[in-house]
Amino acid sequence: MFYFDTYNGQKVLRSSLLEGLNAFFTLKQEKPFDFGRKRIIAPVQTHSDNVSIIDDKTNEYPNTDGLICKSKNVTYYLKFADCTPIIFYDPVNKISAIAHAGWRGTASKIGVKTFNIMHEKFGSDAKDVIAVIGTSISVCCYEVSDDVKNALCSTIKNNKDCYKNNHVDLKIINQRQLYEAGITKIDISPYCTSCNNELFYSYRKENKTTMRHYAVVVQ
Repeated sequence: MFYFDTYNGQKVLRSSLLEGLNAFFTLKQEKPFDFGRKRIIAPVQTHSDNVSIIDDKTNEYPNTDGLICKSKNVTYYLKFADCTPIIFYDPVNKISAIAHAGWRGTASKIGVKTFNIMHEKFGSDAKDVIAVIGTSISVCCYEVSDDVKNALCSTIKNNKDCYKNNHVDLKIINQRQLYEAGITKIDISPYCTSCNNELFYSYRKENKTTMRHYAVVVQ
């Protein structure tokens, strides 16, 4: 279940599934978000399916839309304004991750790819992993071309109710991709960046705004 909370005096959105991890989604802010930490990592996102593992050698991650972290004393975040944020947590191995799943990332199954790397490199088991799908543009407001619709819906076995009249549900498609990969502990934000534009930034609603809200892990 999602609920509003605060971090360093600023309003954020959290999921009750992530009680063991300090992770949250920021909202529209009147001032720059203060994480209150020394080491902060934000990759250069390019709508790719490239996933990197954070190490102690660098804070620079170019051409990266997924980050996995086992390091301590690091805050990392990815930026969003309609695309789908996914935060992962493996409470057994203490591994966290964030993936940026726009339509291209979703079509490339970046969420599943992120989990697969967690499994291969750190032994994360699907039965233990928690996936929290944050606020994105919802099916009510996300109209796409037939090519995009087909590219997205072909990534899951059960796609009968993931689209309607060329409106596609990115959150449900990502959920089903993860479920088919064996992850069953999944929470989904009920909010839409376009419908709830007073709370979140929306690239479509706000005429290609350059402002972004974040998916954040403080580890």
